[in-house]
Amino acid sequence: MYCVLLSGNATAVLPRVWESIHLLRHGLCSVVTALLFPVIVWGQEMDRPVNFVEDVSNAGTSSAAFLEIGVGGRAQAMGNAGVALAHDASSVFWNPSAAIALDGSVLVSFDRTEWLANTQLDHVAAVLILPRIGALGLSITSFDLVENAPVRTILQPEGTGEFYSASDLALTLTYAARLTSRFMAGISGKIIQETLWHEQATAYAFDLGITYHTNLPGLSLAASLANFGSDMKLEGRDLRRPYDADPINFSNDKLNVNLQTDAFSLPLLFRFGVAYRLESSTHRISLAADLLHPSDNSEALNAGLEYTFIDTISFRAGVASYFEVDRTGGYTFGMGLQRRVLGQLGVMIDYAHARWNILNTTHRFTVTLIR
Repeated sequence: MYCVLLSGNATAVLPRVWESIHLLRHGLCSVVTALLFPVIVWGQEMDRPVNFVEDVSNAGTSSAAFLEIGVGGRAQAMGNAGVALAHDASSVFWNPSAAIALDGSVLVSFDRTEWLANTQLDHVAAVLILPRIGALGLSITSFDLVENAPVRTILQPEGTGEFYSASDLALTLTYAARLTSRFMAGISGKIIQETLWHEQATAYAFDLGITYHTNLPGLSLAASLANFGSDMKLEGRDLRRPYDADPINFSNDKLNVNLQTDAFSLPLLFRFGVAYRLESSTHRISLAADLLHPSDNSEALNAGLEYTFIDTISFRAGVASYFEVDRTGGYTFGMGLQRRVLGQLGVMIDYAHARWNILNTTHRFTVTLIR
């Protein structure tokens, strides 16, 4: 009787034991899979080609990159935060509406920058303010990359006797108007040209800008859209090559064909800026910050600080391209002098020093005449 009861209990218990073992096995498999999943994924990442890239920026994908080099010693010394600031004629580069906010009726600025890799950027700007009409501005930007460099080939490594140059040029015309006592707007049209030996690329673009002086004294908000225009494509006589359509039978190896180059867009850039100025009879402190959204790079922040004593001497410092992926821009500083000479003629001299990490440093001088 005892054996019969034991057999009956075993018959009832064994399925439950087997079910528990089955559940335990599935649980262990789930835990092991969860633990090994990161290793499996990591192994798959390692099996990918070396040139597999994710989360890339658009850096270096636009033409006329010289348009992104800032101008003006004051803005450069303040970390390239110049959208909401109106200082001299070069301010129109950052925001076309700044032309109507400048002090004086005629301003002319000369800007020279010893840029990276022995290149040089020159910028000349003039602004004429017309009562009840608005402000007109004209500027020329020249960027010299290579000048009279010898043409070298594999067969003639010392030079062929020819020389080539590479340069960029932008001509800009600006109009700005004061729509209300606090709100200003401006527009700029520009012609852009890039030259490489006998090849040239030309584009047309325009900039838009607005500035608003808020009810809080000293606080200004501004925004600008730069380089909205056509694409650039190199064309020229050096793209003409002899071509033989049937080289096996030597039909004609003197037929000329033109190589077709790709077209690249301009570096479209949206900026939003804020500036705050706190001043007394002898001291003035200015703060500025710009948020940047470029088409050929990641978003970034520029910010700067300026202290001015008795409206004569200024000391500035800033940080450029903060939050930018693979950032090269760094800290900046500079100073400025401002005096009235010969009665109504004012002179401003600004200097800026910028650190570009492994790319070394740049120096910029700006001279402005005000009448």
